[in-house]
Amino acid sequence: MIGRETRAVLFDLDGTLIDSAPDLGAAADKMRTDRGLDSYPLERYRPMAGAGARGMLGVAFGITPESPEFPELREEFFVAYERRMLLNTQVFDGVQALIEALRERGLLWGVVTNKSMRFTDPLTQAIPLFATAGAVVSGDTTPFAKPHPEPLYEAARRLGVPSEACIYVGDDERDIIAGRAAGMRTVAATYGYMGSQADSTLWQADASISSPLELLKLLISA
Repeated sequence: MIGRETRAVLFDLDGTLIDSAPDLGAAADKMRTDRGLDSYPLERYRPMAGAGARGMLGVAFGITPESPEFPELREEFFVAYERRMLLNTQVFDGVQALIEALRERGLLWGVVTNKSMRFTDPLTQAIPLFATAGAVVSGDTTPFAKPHPEPLYEAARRLGVPSEACIYVGDDERDIIAGRAAGMRTVAATYGYMGSQADSTLWQADASISSPLELLKLLISA
């Protein structure tokens, strides 16, 4: 059972706890319009929001991290996003109630994201939800980022629980790979971004949820 002997629940950030796509997409789209290009609708950016700069610049300009112009455009994107990252970002519906229910059950919780501390820290400090998080681990907190399991191990250490007593919830295949490698039970959040071609049934997660509060059903049924 997914909830058996669970002492803590860890979550990815973007696409799992918060909907940051409006600000991520707007930052990339401003780069387009600043260059005289047509604006794209948010729906074009949303599926790739979980991939951060790589995803947003891929949509906006059709480039990859291997493109020679990528590093310069990435820093421009970071600056544009930094200026507006709290304008339209919201906690997903049901997340606040989910966190409250987890705490009522005596479970610890935390965040493991590939977002750098440059963005994670101001975001989580500004949004009241995260005041009760026992661990917030960013993509550059350790020398590794997901799908490497070290960020998840670090979160478990900060919470003071063994990794096998944790559940990890995320909307990207890298989340599931990292969680499995860390010995955690994994849950695919299919309400997140996932990418336009993603098929979460291939990720080998222990379970999947189509809304945040569905996680409680998995815990209750355990």
